[in-house]
Amino acid sequence: MTKPLVFTDMDGTLLDHHTYSFEAAKPALTALDRKQIPVIPTTSKTFAELQPLREKIDLTGPFIIENGAAIFIPHGFFKQKPAGTVWVDGYWCKAFISSKNHWIKLLEKISGDFEGSYKQFSKMSIEEIQESTGLDEYSASLAAKRQFGEPILWQGSDDDKQKFLKAVSHRGAYPLEGGRFIHVSGNCDKGQALTWLAKEYQRQNGVCVQTVALGDGNNDIAMLEAADVSIRILSPVNPPPTVKKEEVYTSTLNGPEGWTEMLTQLLSL
Repeated sequence: MTKPLVFTDMDGTLLDHHTYSFEAAKPALTALDRKQIPVIPTTSKTFAELQPLREKIDLTGPFIIENGAAIFIPHGFFKQKPAGTVWVDGYWCKAFISSKNHWIKLLEKISGDFEGSYKQFSKMSIEEIQESTGLDEYSASLAAKRQFGEPILWQGSDDDKQKFLKAVSHRGAYPLEGGRFIHVSGNCDKGQALTWLAKEYQRQNGVCVQTVALGDGNNDIAMLEAADVSIRILSPVNPPPTVKKEEVYTSTLNGPEGWTEMLTQLLSL
């Protein structure tokens, strides 16, 4: 028996890029719940941001935060303590990289070379976060509570951006360009986190796992390449990410409409 696990990006994929609504994904979410197929948010969002969202969408399983920096697994999801995890905030947590402060210190070392070229997330006011993300005040305050990487909002030239990416890479960071921000963090990605969780699920449940991944941005590429079934969700603002894989599906509809469209077809919901 093969057990599907659905790993999904949030903004622009399960959530509408402009309104953050998941209304159009409800038919597929209901069908997945009925079939007891876990839906695992795999996002650049923070732990604090994801908590109210999970509650609203009624997702009760594991979740992957900050572009694969850590996985949080609810107590009782597995029969045993997952390998290599620690107990954090009521969840088993598997962290893959150093905490946020490490990356803030790294950025301090190069900030003089790129003065005025970017805004650092931890130094932005709640109003500035709202302005750059379209989030309301409460959601922006949750987005500010990052635990691992440090996003930056690039405002300089494309040439300087390439120099910046090289500079942080030389100092041990693995910068990742998302839909709005460049995320400066360690050697982690959504793909590594997906692979780890799938293996742990297989080990604990003795079943063959089929990983299904859905995403719309460049920070989803590693997840899409690591998954058994890769689904690119059409974005109203960005071209579909380039995925180096023989078989990749692409929705014909945007965001949550495309989410329901593709999962309904591919998982026969």
